[in-house]
Amino acid sequence: METDELSVLVQAVAAGSLSGAARRLGVTPTVASRRLASLEERLGVRLMHRTTRSVSLTPEGETFLPHAQAMLEIEEAARASLAPAEQGVSGLLRVTAPASFGRKVVAPLVPALLDANPDLRIDLELTDSVVDIVAAGIDVAVRIGRLRESTLIARRLAPNTRVLCAAPSYLERCGTPHTVESLAEHECLVLSGTGSWPFDAPGKAREVRVSGRFASNSVEAIREACIGGLGIALLSRWDVVTELASGALVRIDFEALNPQEISIWAVYPSPRLVPPKVRAFIAALEAALGTPGR
Repeated sequence: METDELSVLVQAVAAGSLSGAARRLGVTPTVASRRLASLEERLGVRLMHRTTRSVSLTPEGETFLPHAQAMLEIEEAARASLAPAEQGVSGLLRVTAPASFGRKVVAPLVPALLDANPDLRIDLELTDSVVDIVAAGIDVAVRIGRLRESTLIARRLAPNTRVLCAAPSYLERCGTPHTVESLAEHECLVLSGTGSWPFDAPGKAREVRVSGRFASNSVEAIREACIGGLGIALLSRWDVVTELASGALVRIDFEALNPQEISIWAVYPSPRLVPPKVRAFIAALEAALGTPGR
């Protein structure tokens, strides 16, 4: 079977339409449609129901899709194994990451990664929503926190240390809390729908109720409100390392209690063959996260 034809099937499922698959593959919709029809003719079955705006898999298509994905992975790995090491990795790498983390950590490593791999292209999607990476055709997702149960493969990259902090102007106006209980007397800047912050106490975890007049579904909005002196926030250290060093924010510590640590993960669809481009990205991200101050 032709890999160009298999690619149309896989990308049409990911994009939800043949025109979307065509855009991803850099061909015209007519060419994409012709390739899919050719694949169906080779197999002797209809793989997709088509309308002018969308596509859906037939039962035969659902059965065949994992095999098509596996064949494309094998083909990419075979090509990569024959490529001279000095040429680096190649192809289009589609990545999704949380907005702030993507801007502060992922985007800065892209120039060096592309410079070292001239045949590599990167499409970076920044969103705080959890993306269905299989349906969206994403190669690797960066996620922070506790992962839901799924069939995806997750690799822990680094701890995600969090700190309580506030602007000097807020602390001068409202005082510095010295116990977690005293947080109830302060303006706490929380993510929408969050009513508590987790702490690690000796031998057990502890949830501390917090509230305030400002909440947001955006970590970046919480961070800016904190810098502006609106209240106390629980933020990832990588997100405020510059402000802590400059004094724009002050870290708040409690004896024997620390904000509960979570992790930074790389999540990808398949354990069978991790493409070289994904391995190269993960290695670059691990190196960046290993830099002091992250």
